[in-house]
Amino acid sequence: MGSSILLGIFWHFVGATSAACFYAPMKKVTNWSWETMWAVAGIFSWILLPWGISYYLLPDFGGYYASFSSDILLPVFLFGAMWGIGNIGYGLTMRYLGMSMGIGIAIGITLIVGTLMTPIIQGRFGELLASTGGQMTLIGVLVAVIGVAIVSYAGLLKEKAIGVTAEEFNLKKGLALAVMCGIFSAGMSFAMSVATPMHDAAAELGVNPLYVALPSYVVIMGGGAIINLGYCIIRLITRPELSFKSDVSVAKGLLISNILFSALGGIMWYFQFFFYAWGHANIPEEYGFMSWMLHMSFYVLCGGIVGLILHEWKNTGKRPTRVLCIGCLIIVLAANIVGLGMAN
Repeated sequence: MGSSILLGIFWHFVGATSAACFYAPMKKVTNWSWETMWAVAGIFSWILLPWGISYYLLPDFGGYYASFSSDILLPVFLFGAMWGIGNIGYGLTMRYLGMSMGIGIAIGITLIVGTLMTPIIQGRFGELLASTGGQMTLIGVLVAVIGVAIVSYAGLLKEKAIGVTAEEFNLKKGLALAVMCGIFSAGMSFAMSVATPMHDAAAELGVNPLYVALPSYVVIMGGGAIINLGYCIIRLITRPELSFKSDVSVAKGLLISNILFSALGGIMWYFQFFFYAWGHANIPEEYGFMSWMLHMSFYVLCGGIVGLILHEWKNTGKRPTRVLCIGCLIIVLAANIVGLGMAN
């Protein structure tokens, strides 16, 4: 396996770790509605950081974006908005199915759709089936889905052991949302694919290959920001039990700490895709679509590891933890299979 591929897999793991941990500081936010917390975090993750880092990287920030036609920018933006819809649906899926079942179905679907639809749309799926390397990468995708399913089953065993149930369990509504979420969340993978001209233009301007994808995040995450922030604002305005005014009227010390914890969560969220760009840059171009599979499977893997470190599986019995470890090992195996496939 080439050193570049190994480095790409490593950076995807780092990004997934940041994704698995981003909600930890936000759990320390108190006396705020979820909508206010999510909006504050989103301002940092979807607006301030993408714009600030891109402004630093690009020699002519305005000229760079003005150089692209709407034929390039609009699909990137719309796929970002598509991902934003999936982002909202993810939370609702947890509400109606619970964490384990919701994650298993939503992540499993977005892993498959986000990974395989790109080569299918590009008309390259037949090439993958015809080559040894392509066959191995596709086997890796299948193994990753199996690993995600096993980790999700471990979560289901954990929930049963500690008596946790979905907030408003509704199988029909939850399954519909999980499928919708899984498909729409893949918008990020599609956005990265159609943003290739923006990456190439950044490279021509002398931007380091590790960072060429980052300027496209201004457009991608702009689409996601409009959906997510719009959803939060509408709820804050229309739901009487929610009040932005009361959220910002808390004691000054608490207000500052809530802003800082929300901002930290948003920054950690952004850095999952910062390192996603690094990982993507080290993956061979013909296998660029595998970045999504690596990111999503590592997201589940790192979530399990973080849960173990934080003792979230304590007092759940040996079986759930054993099943979790088996699922995590299978995901690691999947990453190795994909890496070997890309090296062939």
